[in-house]
Amino acid sequence: MAVPLFDTSTPLAPLREDLRARIDAVLERGTYILGPDVRAFEEEFAAYLGAGHAIGVANGTDAITIALRALGVGPGDEVVVPSFTFYASAEAIPPTGARPVFCDVDPETFCVTPETVRAAMTPRTKAVIVVHLFGNVAPVDEIEALGVPVLEDAAQAAGSLAADGRRAGALGTISTFSFFPSKNLGAFGDGGAVTTGDAELAERVRMLRFHGSRDKVSFEQVGYNSRLDELQAAVLRGQLPHLDEWADGRRAAASHYETAGLGELVGLPRAVPGTSPAWHLYVIRHEAADAIAAHLKGEGIGQKAYYRVPVHRQPAMAEWAQGVELPATDEVARTHLAIPMSPVLSREQAEEVTAATREAC
Repeated sequence: MAVPLFDTSTPLAPLREDLRARIDAVLERGTYILGPDVRAFEEEFAAYLGAGHAIGVANGTDAITIALRALGVGPGDEVVVPSFTFYASAEAIPPTGARPVFCDVDPETFCVTPETVRAAMTPRTKAVIVVHLFGNVAPVDEIEALGVPVLEDAAQAAGSLAADGRRAGALGTISTFSFFPSKNLGAFGDGGAVTTGDAELAERVRMLRFHGSRDKVSFEQVGYNSRLDELQAAVLRGQLPHLDEWADGRRAAASHYETAGLGELVGLPRAVPGTSPAWHLYVIRHEAADAIAAHLKGEGIGQKAYYRVPVHRQPAMAEWAQGVELPATDEVARTHLAIPMSPVLSREQAEEVTAATREAC
C-alpha cells in the first residue's frame, strides 16, 4: 500500500463546494487587497487563538521579519534562534540588521529549552525566536522568564496546545504563522500572519506590512509590500472551523503509530511535557535513518529528511556561525526522518509504515 508523506486532498474534499463558492464571491466582489475576507479572517483567527490581534501578511518569512521589526530589533542587536529548523526562521533576521545567534535543541522534542537559549544569550540579545518545530510546543513561558521578548515561530503548529490549554501562537510577546499549502492550516498559495496580544505591536505590524504607512500618504518607516490577499483569506476562512478536527486527526495518527509498535523500532517524537501537539510532521530518529528512508521509498511510502544540514552549517549563514558547536542539533540533523502524517492517516496506514520500518531495521 502506498502511503503519501502528506495528504492535503482528502481533508479538503468535503469542503470543495464551499471553497469554490467563497472564491467565486471574491471574484464577484472584485476586491483583492485588504478586503472584507482579510479583515474577517484576521478577526476569526485572533479569536480562535485567543491572541487579541492577527495581521495577515504575504508569507511566514515576511511575518518573522516584520514581527522582529515591530519589536524594535535592528542593527547591533542579536536574536537567538535554533539551528534545527527551516532556514526561514534564521533567514528572516539579517534583513532587520540584527545578527542571528544559534542555539541548540532538546534532541527528543526538537525544541529549544530555557537552558539552550540561556547559553546563547548576551547583553545584545533583543529577542528569542522559539520554533514550535513539527507541531511540538516549546516552553515559551520559561524562556520569556529569561527577560527577553519571545517571538513564537508557529508556522508548523496551528492547532497545537500548550500545557495550560492555550494555543500555540498566543503564548509569547508576538507570534508568526505560515499558511503554505501543506501546513496544518494551509492556503492555496503563500500566506502568513502575525499575532499578538499587544495593540501597539499590532499597529506597528499593520504599518510595516503596508510600506511603513498607516494611510498610504505618509510613510513613517521603510516597510514592506506584504499582505495576505483576499482569495487566500477566503480559503482560510473556509478551513479554519475544521482546524481542531484536523488537529485531533493528527494526534490520532500519532497514536496509531504508537499502538502499531513503531516506538520499539525507532525513537518517536516526544511532546514537551503537558502539551498536546497537532503534529505537522511526524519525525522519528534512528542511527540508520537514511537506510530506513531508502527502504520506505522502495515500498511506496513517503519520507523525507528535512534538515540534514542544519541552518548554522548552511553557506549563507557562515558569517554568523563561526565557532558555533551544537551537538544535539548535529545529532538530530543526522538521525531524523519524517514519515507519513496527516489528519486522515488511518490505523492500517500506520501499521503499513511500521511494518516497512521493521523490515528496514
